[in-house]
Amino acid sequence: MKQLRSILEGIGSAIFLMLRSASFVGTIPSQFARVIEQCYLIGYTTLPIVAILCFFVGSVLALQAGYSMQDFQAQQFIGSLVGLSMARELGPMMVSILLAGRVGSAVTAELASMKVYQEVDALVTMNISPERILVLPRLVAVLVMMPVLTIIANLVGWYGGAVVCRYTGFIAIGPESYFAAVRHVVKFKDVFDGMVKAEVFGFAVVLVCCNIGLNTRGGPREIGASVTRAVVASLILILVLDYFVTKVLI
Repeated sequence: MKQLRSILEGIGSAIFLMLRSASFVGTIPSQFARVIEQCYLIGYTTLPIVAILCFFVGSVLALQAGYSMQDFQAQQFIGSLVGLSMARELGPMMVSILLAGRVGSAVTAELASMKVYQEVDALVTMNISPERILVLPRLVAVLVMMPVLTIIANLVGWYGGAVVCRYTGFIAIGPESYFAAVRHVVKFKDVFDGMVKAEVFGFAVVLVCCNIGLNTRGGPREIGASVTRAVVASLILILVLDYFVTKVLI
């Protein structure tokens, strides 16, 4: 019962944080530099690990599909499988998980440190809202960068599948046939649905991490505990939201 109460309190606290941050939407033009900085931290610094991971996700998916389909002589459908899986599910999911592990942990650690060392209290004393300068730019930046990262993840994953199909002996499908299957099956709606998922996941991850960071109490030891709690909560939230968002989009 205590854990359920803690979960509900966390959800309510995150919702109130979102509403307080939304009340400062009109200040976004004056915070353009902060938004660009967060776009750099969320997007550019995350891009290399997203590209590496999604390349091998697409490669492994093509390899496993080729191994399973060789008995049925259905290797020509590998491009369809990899293309649709990356666009609708694996692309946004992998990007969001990496966002939680890399960006979410850093955001939580930064805000928790500011809270523990009373920097957030100093902002409040100066009548500067933490939601305006600490939370809102991050929420705007993640909404801007998640579609970009997802599209890159899809493209890299498709290319990884093409490389495996071309150079694996028991598959031996050329890039032309592979990408023809991708184009035949993957429609704009599939890519768009994946981008919607990425937006929802990314926004939820950054919101939860900001909320946990700003609600950290105690000493320096609590910073590490908050980071762990934020990453675990983000990963669980991504999986839960994935089911409901998929159900809505189907």
